[in-house]
Amino acid sequence: MDVRQHQIQPTADGSNTLFMPGLGETYHSKHGALQEALHVFIQAGFHATTTESLRILEIGWGTGLNALLTWAEAHKTQRKVSYTGIEAYPVPWDLAQTMNYPQWVDIDGSAELFEQMHLMPWGEKQELDAHFSLEKQQMLFEEIRFDPQFDMIYFDAFGARVQPWLWEQPIFEKMYAALVDGGVLVTYAAKGSVRRAMIEVGFLVERLPGPPGKREMLRAIKPI
Repeated sequence: MDVRQHQIQPTADGSNTLFMPGLGETYHSKHGALQEALHVFIQAGFHATTTESLRILEIGWGTGLNALLTWAEAHKTQRKVSYTGIEAYPVPWDLAQTMNYPQWVDIDGSAELFEQMHLMPWGEKQELDAHFSLEKQQMLFEEIRFDPQFDMIYFDAFGARVQPWLWEQPIFEKMYAALVDGGVLVTYAAKGSVRRAMIEVGFLVERLPGPPGKREMLRAIKPI
């Protein structure tokens, strides 16, 4: 995948996304990249738990939007977050810096933090401030091997229309294995086949109201 061929595309809420001409797919919802991320991953994910610390695995680091918004919430709530982002095809900084995400984060230093997130080395964990550490790992999602160590998974892979194998039972077995008991997975997807694959591997799955442009989304819990 040649990410340098991607095109910047504004979405309905004023935030940008990237469009992949070869696949006819965008990184975020055209109805609002920011609104989708806040609704699915922050409101239905980050705020679904109340623990003082949170270990998050993101499947699809992409443009870094979800990580930036999570850093902002950790800052506001004073929760300690350890964040791991998985990405097979990293977006280079000269493209990522054209995203306008920091302007939507009302915290001093957000632009510098966003740049630091993108320019830090892959495969190394860094403490970005007192409440947020980040490690980015470049790999195919099929290569993921984690013991139970995460409290939450942001499952933000490209849609099943273009990458159906990322929404099938073998991938969700890896997600189930990566979560601690009681861990939560959230995703923008709501397809019946995705829900059934999650249930098949043992998740307790609930349908929630979706972000703008989508009727539903899914949240899955690994039983205690």
